[in-house]
Amino acid sequence: MTPLLVALGAAVGAPLRLLATRVAGRGGRDPAPGTLVVNVAGSAVLGLLLGLADVPAGVVVLVGTGFCGALTTFSTFGADVVRLRADGALARPLAYLGATLVLGLGAAAGAYLTARGL
Repeated sequence: MTPLLVALGAAVGAPLRLLATRVAGRGGRDPAPGTLVVNVAGSAVLGLLLGLADVPAGVVVLVGTGFCGALTTFSTFGADVVRLRADGALARPLAYLGATLVLGLGAAAGAYLTARGL
């Protein structure tokens, strides 16, 4: 049952990630903001899920492992940083790296603490 729940969550998360990066990259623009959005959103959802009490294990697997695992992407984030650095500037990849870390950790912590306070 667990692999099916992971697959069902991933079947929703992966297309959402693709949609976000495609929308962000529309018209030849940089798709990195789309990656940032899905990574921060996935961090918030996971923080909220883990902060809630008495969440059934199946929901954690479906939403946490499946949905959030497919929605967020470390590999695309890494590729974005390398591509931004290859474009020549150093400030932009560093800002992207810092924003991803600060916003992702902040979203996860904020959602976790919010859920604990409920």
